[in-house]
Amino acid sequence: MAMSRVSKDMGAESLMAGAGILSRSADEFDNDPSVEAMWAIKAMEHAEVYFNILCSVDPKLLRLTPHDNAIYTAFREEFPDLKLGKLTEEDLKSTEAKQKWRPFCEQFKDIIEDFSFGTLLRLDSEGEYSEENSILVSRIQFYAIELARNREGLNDCVRSTFKPRRTTKS
Repeated sequence: MAMSRVSKDMGAESLMAGAGILSRSADEFDNDPSVEAMWAIKAMEHAEVYFNILCSVDPKLLRLTPHDNAIYTAFREEFPDLKLGKLTEEDLKSTEAKQKWRPFCEQFKDIIEDFSFGTLLRLDSEGEYSEENSILVSRIQFYAIELARNREGLNDCVRSTFKPRRTTKS
């Protein structure tokens, strides 16, 4: 993926300097390419770690947050018919979808740390992270969808299909 290419171009010193920067409010930044690259790297690292966990552990046993039950219950109340096996960009980012997702996400604003942090999500639950199978969503959308996939058995095939990989070293 393009994001792993970015991490090889940035040295450890740049990444360390970026760690403090990323904790500041997004309002302080314009479209700074180095900040965008650091966010992309952080999102890719999160995706790699999560996918390795899926490859190693029965997804039904995973706890992603201390609030998993509340997130899952609220998600299925708001999105009872959303088919999670193969999502589309329209399911997450169309005007109609945004009108449903926005209030869902906002209810977790003071509950889930970094609830709006950009996080990579696999569109097809049977596939791995790739440029074609990944979309950027908010952290709470990731939690809601992946909790449902884990509990509803949609991530069960990952462990038998894929093996854990070494994570990218920055």
